[in-house]
Amino acid sequence: MRFNDAVLGTAFLLLAGVMIAITFSFPAFPGQNYGPNLFPRIIGGGIVGCCLLLMLREWRSGGRPWLVLDDWTRRPTRLASFALMLASMLFYLVASEPLGFIPTAFLIQLGLFLWLGVRPLTALIVAVVMTVLVQYFFGSLMRVPLPRGILDSVL
Repeated sequence: MRFNDAVLGTAFLLLAGVMIAITFSFPAFPGQNYGPNLFPRIIGGGIVGCCLLLMLREWRSGGRPWLVLDDWTRRPTRLASFALMLASMLFYLVASEPLGFIPTAFLIQLGLFLWLGVRPLTALIVAVVMTVLVQYFFGSLMRVPLPRGILDSVL
């Protein structure tokens, strides 16, 4: 499935604009020159720049259809994989608060790895290592409060 780059660029440009606008409501950290709004604004600015380049490239190349379906959209297993990715995101939104980031991220990764054909032992090791690394990076280094859920008493 391929969207026209101008359509995709416009959609992401609007999303980046909304993201940047939302950062203006973030509170400042006392005693610091930067706060929680800095990182989303940097990412949003990068997205805006990439969107503008994407749209410019598409307009220069001429008109193409807005949407072209690839062969994978006709294969049930590929559609199931795509649906599982969307379901994983929805599962994270629903389960991360009650379960916590660590169990939710681990379950999502393990499930996706196994579905995509990764050997069980490899899937288990990578899911554990990546969950711990992401928790450490965001929870400790970046000080992003990730949901603790059932592990609240342990963490």
